[in-house]
Amino acid sequence: MARNSIRGTNHNKVYVVGVGMTKFEKPGSRDWDYPDMAREAGINAIDDAGIAYHEIGQAYAGYVYGESTSGQRAIYELGMSGIPIVNVNNNCSTGSAALFLAAQAIRGGSTDCALALGFEKMQPGSLGSTFDDREQPMMRHLLALAELQEFAMPPAPYMFGAAGREHMERYGTTAEHFAKIGVKNHRHSRNNPYAQFQDEYTLDEVLGAKQIYAPLTKLQCSPTSDGAGAAILASERFVEEHGLSRQAVEIVGQSMVTDMRSTFDDNSAISLVGGDMTRVAAQQVYRQAGITADDIDVIELHDCFSTNELITYEALELCGPGEGGKLIDNDDTTYGGRWVVNPSGGLISKGHPLGATGLAQCAELTWQLRGTAGARQVYSAATPSGVALQHNIGLGGAVVVTAYRPAER
Repeated sequence: MARNSIRGTNHNKVYVVGVGMTKFEKPGSRDWDYPDMAREAGINAIDDAGIAYHEIGQAYAGYVYGESTSGQRAIYELGMSGIPIVNVNNNCSTGSAALFLAAQAIRGGSTDCALALGFEKMQPGSLGSTFDDREQPMMRHLLALAELQEFAMPPAPYMFGAAGREHMERYGTTAEHFAKIGVKNHRHSRNNPYAQFQDEYTLDEVLGAKQIYAPLTKLQCSPTSDGAGAAILASERFVEEHGLSRQAVEIVGQSMVTDMRSTFDDNSAISLVGGDMTRVAAQQVYRQAGITADDIDVIELHDCFSTNELITYEALELCGPGEGGKLIDNDDTTYGGRWVVNPSGGLISKGHPLGATGLAQCAELTWQLRGTAGARQVYSAATPSGVALQHNIGLGGAVVVTAYRPAER
């Protein structure tokens, strides 16, 4: 297993040296605006890194719902040093896209220190379009899916619910399997002070909640949320000069993959919601990091709906096709199992402010590898050989998969 390099490259190593986030909140429940969210998360990350804002050379600001240059307005809360600030929008994978770009800048030698910041101020209820006088970016996906399963509203639960139905028809997966994921993630969130929800539910309560689109009930769907997350990334030289190796977490593999021909040619709802994108990205990351799924201790993955978590188990090669239900029945994805998946509570219970989600995942995994995650700590992750994996997807589409390990101490 490669310890501290990305195979096949001579590029700079990239480390996460500081992370921060806000508590995720129900939209409108707190009197704040996106600059307030960005300031809180950004200052937390800068303080965690133990650096000054002026040491940051570039910044990438991610958000989905906002005006042009909202990223500048948000980051100006931290300082105004004239650095390049790039606004990023990649649907639900926006936060990890900002992380990807910041890492790319360091890996390519453009800067020694970069900020990735994501935030979102959302409206209550199901996601809707902002502009109705032009082609919707998801229209091609929706039309393709409507040929497989009758169209329903709202679009997001329809798409991921249809993928779950396909899995049930193909492999015999049950509604109870998906509901157990909701039970697990709500249970995990009890120990996360940043989570929007911290309530535990029984299997009967999850199954009996309001049905959104079968097999999905309300307690298996991520809510709209307000909040922000941030990460400070640095080069090896920056880490050494600032004495940050004890807290640094290395990005040992990272891949962004967008829709491929198979997304549409497979005639599969699972492919249309990103199953193939995830599989390809994960394989690329495993090769870069010199790991397999068996080496991973803790995973934060994009459980926008419980059906997507199960599908993602298989795309990440935690098990073979059709075997996701067995992982759930065997408790393989919670404490005491083979992996702990979504110790934060995941999107289902932690919340899903679109631009912040990928950076909140990064923060959680950084805390896990440092051994500072408190009551939700996965102890095998907080060892020199610990490995963490992040998966963040946005339809339309892009997926970012990232592997982390502690820096050499």
